Amino acid sequence: MTRVEATTWIALFRGINVGGNNLMPMKSLAALLEKSGGKAVKTYIQSGNAVFRHAESDEAKLSAKIGKAVEQEFGFAPRLLLLTQRELMAASKANPYRQADAAPKSLHLAFLAELPKAPGLDALKAIKADTEEFMLKGRVFYLYTPAGFGISKLAERYEKLLGVTATARNWNTVNKLLEMAVQAGRD
Repeated sequence: MTRVEATTWIALFRGINVGGNNLMPMKSLAALLEKSGGKAVKTYIQSGNAVFRHAESDEAKLSAKIGKAVEQEFGFAPRLLLLTQRELMAASKANPYRQADAAPKSLHLAFLAELPKAPGLDALKAIKADTEEFMLKGRVFYLYTPAGFGISKLAERYEKLLGVTATARNWNTVNKLLEMAVQAGRD
């Protein structure tokens, strides 16, 4: 009997359980992912983070399958970004702002749906506060906001100025998801 290798996936849902809209309990999400073929499914906080293994290795196919299942189950089509464990680990290792280890909510990694074709980096530089820093590395936008993400003009506008859909997670969440992904790979 041959063993089918499974890919460890990190699902980042955007815009769920916010302001009473697009409600998706994490227990229900875990059950839906299992029903869709996910193994060792774990969720993290209510904002739509899940780690699981799946035999499907094609991101687009798996994303479409999960999106369709969520729409059928919950009545809305979520924005979903899937990363492999390897992609999340690479994003973590490439973090240029290690000072955020002491204040992990000051750093956000925005995972981009695709490579930006014409990112407005000059426009981003023009609106950033003096204390803020950012760096674009492939499909990850690192945003360091020591004065607070919620008050940052850069945080408010980076997606529009990059010209691609994105979803951001703070450094705490990235580290927790990576820990969960490593564990899922062992299960």
